[in-house]
Amino acid sequence: MQSTKSLKATGHQLADSAFQLTVLSREVAETLHLPLFHEKLRGAGLFPLPSVAPTVLQINVGKMCNQVCKHCHVDAGPDRKEIMTRETMKECLDALAKSDIQTVDLTGGAPEMNPDFRWFVEEISKLGRKILVRCNLTIIVANKKYHDLPEFFKLHGVEVVSSLPSYNADKTDRQRGDGVFDDSIKALRMLNAVGYGQEGSGLVLNLVYNPSGAFMPGSQKGLQDQFKRALAKDFGIVFNELYAITNIPVSRYLDYLIESGNYAGYMEKLVNAFNPVAAAGVMCRNTVSVGWDGGLYDCDFNQMLDLHVASPGKHIRDFDAEALGRRSIVVNQHCYGCTAGSGSSCGGTVA
Repeated sequence: MQSTKSLKATGHQLADSAFQLTVLSREVAETLHLPLFHEKLRGAGLFPLPSVAPTVLQINVGKMCNQVCKHCHVDAGPDRKEIMTRETMKECLDALAKSDIQTVDLTGGAPEMNPDFRWFVEEISKLGRKILVRCNLTIIVANKKYHDLPEFFKLHGVEVVSSLPSYNADKTDRQRGDGVFDDSIKALRMLNAVGYGQEGSGLVLNLVYNPSGAFMPGSQKGLQDQFKRALAKDFGIVFNELYAITNIPVSRYLDYLIESGNYAGYMEKLVNAFNPVAAAGVMCRNTVSVGWDGGLYDCDFNQMLDLHVASPGKHIRDFDAEALGRRSIVVNQHCYGCTAGSGSSCGGTVA
C-alpha cells in the first residue's frame, strides 16, 4: 500500500540523515566488504574530487509536495512544511547577479507549491538566466490555481523536466501513487497544447525515467525511443529528450531497499559497476545546490544528508563562486549511484 506520509511524519529512523550515513557505510564496508567510495575514487586517481567553476545553481525551494513517491530522496510530501522564504530567494538572486552562472535549476518537493515560486521565476527571468523547473506533472492538474502553469512556463521560456517512471499506468502508480499516471498524461497534453515538446517551438519538455525496482536503468537512448513510440501512439504526446537516472540509496528509496530485502544486492551492483569516466563527469563538479534554508551543498542528495560544501561560505548569503570552484566535493557511499555504469545526473547519463 502506498504511504501517504513522509518518513519524518511517521518518526522513522531513516528520517535522520546521520542514521542513513551510518547504514550506508556499515553495509558497504562491514557487511559486503567492499571499498568505501573515497577509496574507489583514490584508486581511479580522482580523490579528492575537485570542483570546477559552477555553471548551474540548483535551488530546492521546499520539501512540500502533492505526492509521496516511494523512491523520493527528499522524503517530500504534503506534510512537509519546509519551504524557502522570499528573503532567501532574494539572497539567491543576489548571488546570481554577481556570478557568471547561466543556468538555474528549480526543484523541490513540488517547487510550484512554494507561494513565492512565480515571483522567483519572474525575477530570475529578469536576470536573463536559463530556468529549469523539475515539475512532477500532477501538480498542474491538482488544483485550479495551477492549471495555467503551462502558459506561465511558456511566458518565461522555462525548460520543463518531468518524472515519468513508465508509459504503463500500473508501474507508474505503484511508484508514485494511485491516479498519478492519468494525471501525468493530462498535464503532458496541456504542456503539448501550448507548444512544449513540439518541433520548432523552442519550448523544451524533457522526461525523467527512474527504475521502479531495485535495478539500474537500461540504455538511455533505448528507453527514450520506447517512451517516444508508446506515448505518441497511445496518447498523442511528444517530448524532447528522456533522461535515465539511477535511484540513489537515500531516504525513502533506502527504506524501500531495506524493507524489500534488496539493499545489499543493490549496493553491490552499484559498487561493482563503478565507472571512472562517469565519476569524472559527475554533475556536482560544476553545480552548487541550495537548500530551502539557504544552505550550500554539492548536490541535492548531499543536501538531504546534511553534507554541506567543503568551502568557507556554507550559506547562499556568503556565496563566493571563485571559492566554490576550488572546493573538493564531499563524498559518501550514496555517490556510487551517480558513478555506476553510464553514470547518472539530473540531466541523465554522463558517460
